[in-house]
Amino acid sequence: MKAVIDQILKKNIQITTDCIHRNSDLLIRAAQFISRRIAAGQKMMLFGNGGSAADAQHMAAEFVNRIRIKHPPLAAIALTTDTSVITSIGNDSSFNDIFATQITALGHPNDIAVGISTSGNSRNVVKAVQTAKALQIFTIAMTGSLGCELSGYADLVLPVQSYETARIQEAHIVMGHILCELVDQCLNLESTNSKNLT
Repeated sequence: MKAVIDQILKKNIQITTDCIHRNSDLLIRAAQFISRRIAAGQKMMLFGNGGSAADAQHMAAEFVNRIRIKHPPLAAIALTTDTSVITSIGNDSSFNDIFATQITALGHPNDIAVGISTSGNSRNVVKAVQTAKALQIFTIAMTGSLGCELSGYADLVLPVQSYETARIQEAHIVMGHILCELVDQCLNLESTNSKNLT
């Protein structure tokens, strides 16, 4: 069992480290973009299935509350939490529509949609990203390896070079935490600069 633990840890470190190094410029770009949109009064909508649904809720909580730096609440919502909405859409229409329908109802141009899918091919996540783009909402995808369907639609893609679901999810939450901290830093810097000008 210790050998299994060591193997999992080794893979986690290798895959996550490689992922962060490959995506560092994209993470900075995403954080700067998100902070500008949030500061302008827009919101983030996050969504995914299973473990990715939990990641969407986790990230939304960090934005609304905080990860490290105390800041005013940031507008972020996970589209995975309202069971009445999700089950009514799934029952009356299709499970493929559970996120796209919510984006149509809640989204506005210049909002941000963050779709999370370890395979990058989850039908309801892909459809939601397509819907968001049609509404002029900026789309970010957190996926597994490039070449998936989702990477062909999102404006900015943060891939993990792996086909192991657990390792991809682990890298996703590290990227999510980094993104939250970078946005905090961007908004804190903007606030400091604004105070210095007055």
